[in-house]
Amino acid sequence: MTDDLIVSLADDNEPMKVNSFGVIGVIWSEINGGIGPWGTMRPLFTLFLAIIPFLFLGQHFNRQHEKANGWFLIQLPLLFTVILWFSLYIWSIGDAIWVSSRLVAKSENQ
Repeated sequence: MTDDLIVSLADDNEPMKVNSFGVIGVIWSEINGGIGPWGTMRPLFTLFLAIIPFLFLGQHFNRQHEKANGWFLIQLPLLFTVILWFSLYIWSIGDAIWVSSRLVAKSENQ
């Protein structure tokens, strides 16, 4: 019993249609890792909101309103001790960026 193999070769003479929008789309996809422009800019936007002192807008932007409200109430007595307030302020900036990056990563996996 002999097995016959069939080989199909593609025609190399097929014209490739390339336009500038396709090239720009591939470059953009490679730059932002396929998560889109909002996924790329969300952590930066969160950083700019989190930098605003006293309001904890980075947490509000990440829809963590309870955390932001709690930190807002905690900062009132900490205003008397500037070092502790500044530590909470720096921590909130880092937390806002970390949570925003985690949300982007989670939405990318879905």
